[in-house]
Amino acid sequence: MIRLLHTADIHLDSPLRSLALRNEDLRTTVEAATRAAFSRLIDFAMSEQVTALLIAGDLFDGKQRSARTAAFLTGQLDRLRAAEIRVFYIKGNHDAENPITGSLDLPDNVHVFDARGGKVQLSAELWIHGVSFADRHAPESLLPRFPEPVAGAVNIAMLHTSLAGAAGHDTYAPCHIADLVGMGFDYWALGHIHKRQVHSESPWIVMPGMPQGRDIGEAGPKSASLLTIENGTITVEEVPTSVVDFTQTALDVTEADSDDALRSLLRAHLEAVCAGITAQTAVLRLTLTGQSPRYWQILRDQDVWQETIADLAQMAGRLWIDKLVFDLAAPEARTGAVSATDELSRTMLDIASESGFNAVARAKIDTVLQDLPAALRARLIPDEAAAEALTHELAQSGAYRVLARMKGAES
Repeated sequence: MIRLLHTADIHLDSPLRSLALRNEDLRTTVEAATRAAFSRLIDFAMSEQVTALLIAGDLFDGKQRSARTAAFLTGQLDRLRAAEIRVFYIKGNHDAENPITGSLDLPDNVHVFDARGGKVQLSAELWIHGVSFADRHAPESLLPRFPEPVAGAVNIAMLHTSLAGAAGHDTYAPCHIADLVGMGFDYWALGHIHKRQVHSESPWIVMPGMPQGRDIGEAGPKSASLLTIENGTITVEEVPTSVVDFTQTALDVTEADSDDALRSLLRAHLEAVCAGITAQTAVLRLTLTGQSPRYWQILRDQDVWQETIADLAQMAGRLWIDKLVFDLAAPEARTGAVSATDELSRTMLDIASESGFNAVARAKIDTVLQDLPAALRARLIPDEAAAEALTHELAQSGAYRVLARMKGAES
C-alpha cells in the first residue's frame, strides 16, 4: 500500500487582500495562515507516513521575493526529507513569475518537473508524470508534453490548468475533462482552481482546492487529497488543512422586536457557527436580513451593533467578524396620517435623484478623491458610469442614515 498527499495553490505569504481585517491580532493570524496551513500539511504527511507529497503548482505567490519565505519552505521540505518522504512539484503561473523558484536550492528529496515534461518512477508499479509552466502565460494546452503512461503500472499526472475555464480564474493550459480521460492516466493531480472539485473517479481527476483561503472571497473549509494505492486501485480522501476558515452566513431578524431579542438571536447564531468550525479560527461575514419592527433603530445604531457582534463573536470563541452587512427590509408603511418624517423621507429621496443635486454631490466626491493615490481612484471610479453609481449610492446611504436617526427616535 502506498499513500500520497496531493495539494496545490498554497500561495505562500500571499498578501492580505481584505481591507476589512483591521484588527491587528486578526491581521497577524491571517497573514501567517498560508504558512501555518502548509506546516499542517507537512505534519499530516509525516503522521500518515505518506510516500510522497504532490504539489500541483502555485507554491509561491507572484513576484514576491522573500528570504524568509525561502528559509521557511526549505525547512519544511527538509522535515519531509528527514522522514524519507519525497516531493514532486510542478510550477504554476505564479511560480513561473516568482524569482525564488529559479534560484532556490531545494532539498534533494524534491523533484521539480520542467516545462518539457517528464516522468519519475516512485516504485516498481507507480510513476509520477508532470509538466511545469515555462513562464506565467500558458495559453495553449500542455497535454502534448506529457510522456505516455507506463504500461502495467499506476500512472499519476500533475497539471496546473484552468480546464475549460472557471469564474474568477484566468485561462491557463486549457483542456477539457474528456481530453484528460483519454490520456490513459489513473489519477490527474490538478491545480489552479481554488475550489475543491472531483471531476471524475474513473480515472480520478481531482482539483484539491487550496489548503488555506486568503479572504472572504475564498470562503469555506479548505483541504488536500490523500490517495491510497493498493493492488492497483486508488481511493481518495479529503483532508482538512485550513487554520483559518472564512465563512459567510445570513440571519433573519424579523422576530427581533427588541434589542434584547436581537442580541439573543445573534448570540445563538454565532454559537452555532462556532460549533461548526473545523479550523482553529474563523472569520465571519454576517448579513442581517428580514423585516424587523426595529428596522430604523437598527440602522440608526449600526456602529453599536458592529461593536456588539464583535464582542459576542469573541465570547463565542475562535470567531472574528470581517463585516456586518445590513440587508433589512423597511417595515410596511403605516396607514392613516403621514408623519413629518415620512414627508421628509420622500423629499430627501426626491432631492437625491435630481440632476442638480447629483452634480453638486459629484463635485464634492471628486474633491475628496483627489487626495487618494491615482491607482486607488482608478479602482473606485474606473469610468463615468462607476462615478455616477458611487454618487447615487452615497446620496441614498446618507439620506437613509439621516432618516434612521429621526425615525429611530419615534415610538
